[in-house]
Amino acid sequence: MHRPPPPAAIPPHKQTELPRHIGIIMDGNGRWARQRHRPRIAGHRAGVRAIRPVIEACHAAGVDVVTLYAFSTENWSRPRTEVLALMRLFGEVIDNEVDELHANGIQIRALGETDALGSRLAEKVHQAEVLTANNTTAILNVAINYGGRAEITEAVRELARQDADLTQLQPDQLGRALYTAGLPDPDLIIRTAGERRISNFLLWQAAYAEIWVTDVLWPDFGAHEVGLALADFASRVRRFGQVVESPPADDKAPARA
Repeated sequence: MHRPPPPAAIPPHKQTELPRHIGIIMDGNGRWARQRHRPRIAGHRAGVRAIRPVIEACHAAGVDVVTLYAFSTENWSRPRTEVLALMRLFGEVIDNEVDELHANGIQIRALGETDALGSRLAEKVHQAEVLTANNTTAILNVAINYGGRAEITEAVRELARQDADLTQLQPDQLGRALYTAGLPDPDLIIRTAGERRISNFLLWQAAYAEIWVTDVLWPDFGAHEVGLALADFASRVRRFGQVVESPPADDKAPARA
């Protein structure tokens, strides 16, 4: 199991009405390309261009951690030509973006079995993690060759290899064996392109995450949509299974006509 570097630091959360950790299911690249009668890889390239402004908008708003769902364990079933093109694109993104992310103090962490990406891409991922391992401004997790079920399964296997007594396994113990160990769970999961499912993304961590779905396709998603998602999140009352009492009415308040 690939282990990303531990979080270097998580800044104190200053705005409790906003999410500290956002997970984003980036969906709709193929539909974006099809609407324009272009090949699917053109949609993926357009999707890559959407990443930087979204990260910048999240950071400007005070979000400490962003997790992007880039490539799932199920995506290997796509046509081979598309998968190979995606792997090349991931390598290009690392080459073009890592230095600036590093300069801005962003720690990059890969969530998933990166060894299966091929030796060249896996090494680029590793070098990006090493380069940014001590950055403390914010954290960018990239879920690549990632699946929530696979993550949980491998975490249990890892605990077994450590001779943990699985009959006494506690939730926090399992949490420490996941890729996101040391990070707050996502407060908000955003999904683009209108699909209303979680698609094997952060299954354990998203237990109490708020869900925000938009019909906007990922290549068209930007700072404006980030603002809408954050405003919607701020309007919600998070109960975490508890009963939240309404504030008592003010008996001295004047009667309304």
